[in-house]
Amino acid sequence: MPPAPPAKLLPVILFNAAYMMAAITGAIVQGNREFIFYIVVMVILIGVMSTVHRRVRLTTPLLWAFSVWGLAHMAGGLCPLPSGWPYNGDQAVLYSWWIVPQWLKYDQIVHAYGFGVTTGLCWHLLSKALRQPDGSAVRPTFGMLTLCAAGGMGFGALNEVIEFIAVLTIPNTNVGGYENTGWDLVSNLIGTVIAAVIIRCRVSR
Repeated sequence: MPPAPPAKLLPVILFNAAYMMAAITGAIVQGNREFIFYIVVMVILIGVMSTVHRRVRLTTPLLWAFSVWGLAHMAGGLCPLPSGWPYNGDQAVLYSWWIVPQWLKYDQIVHAYGFGVTTGLCWHLLSKALRQPDGSAVRPTFGMLTLCAAGGMGFGALNEVIEFIAVLTIPNTNVGGYENTGWDLVSNLIGTVIAAVIIRCRVSR
């Protein structure tokens, strides 16, 4: 497999800076303490991803995929829904939007997408770190992809821990209850499985 071309960082940096500045402004104007907390978490995660990139050189598509996830997350908690759109919970924001009423929420799409992308990151890291006994690149076998999907699910569980901390420390969050957490985990699983299938198909092709 030929080495991936160097990632073009400036557009990614400007994109992330733009939506983070918009999110910070929106959270302050709205007095949204919950999203100020999440913005701090996002800044930490951006720093972590920068460190990972310096060490293993992430691809441009992977960096953009994470950037879009960040935008979707910030918009989800800060963008109000138009009047009349169906939503779940007390706050009429994108995260509460029923895309398909009683069946599919925006929140679930973001979870599936985000932790699918995280599964792609796990594969990227493993494929960079490991080699076959003969020195050739590792293949996306069922076992390897199971590890990657499990990694994606693990990071998804960490996300639920962060949301639980928000519930304990900030009043009136839009996190939701036990059933919401369960559906978040199901969405994470769906996203990781889809990502694993895409990785297998791309590398095999």
